[in-house]
Amino acid sequence: MTIRILLADDQESVRIGFRLILDSQPDMEVVGEAEDGRQAVDLAERLKPDVVLADIRMPRMDGLEVTRRLAGPEAANPVRVVVVTTFGLDEYVHTALHNGACGFLLKRSGPTLLVEAVRAAMAGDTLISPSLTVSLLQHLQGANRPRAAQPLEALTERETEIARLVAKGLTNAEIGAELFISAGTAKTHIANIQRKLDARNRVGIAAWVWGNGLAQN
Repeated sequence: MTIRILLADDQESVRIGFRLILDSQPDMEVVGEAEDGRQAVDLAERLKPDVVLADIRMPRMDGLEVTRRLAGPEAANPVRVVVVTTFGLDEYVHTALHNGACGFLLKRSGPTLLVEAVRAAMAGDTLISPSLTVSLLQHLQGANRPRAAQPLEALTERETEIARLVAKGLTNAEIGAELFISAGTAKTHIANIQRKLDARNRVGIAAWVWGNGLAQN
């Protein structure tokens, strides 16, 4: 099947660049472009794309509100939204994920990660720029937060090992290479970890790792 994508960014040059990258993929097609947040919401409701790539700083409605309306708990017909922005501020990441985003990338992440984020969204996964995962972990460390709650079902030794690698910002492929397992196996382990921790994404895993003092082990 072809993944239908809507681009939402107030910079035409960014939209052109993203379109060139995504349209070059055999399984992807950019079906619309929005230059502000309100237009993004309107086009998403009309075109019903599979994935929306949304910038944060846009006129008329910012990308965080676009995410809430399209992917949040109150959305009538939820759409997969990946936030792609120049600004990797912690509060932006937390708000975007809380509002239902299924990915958060920095624009400088490059074309490969952009394509991977779209495919991850379609697969029900969450892809966050590895540098942001590490940044958020450092933020948690600096905040000196209390010990994280224990999971209802204990993590296995392998799952704990993988959780630590997630907290270091490694991708599934990098975790696989580190542990001599496939990227698919790493992805399965991470899904199990998220279920046991009731974590929505990789940042939630990283938060648990730090909250339990496991980051440096």
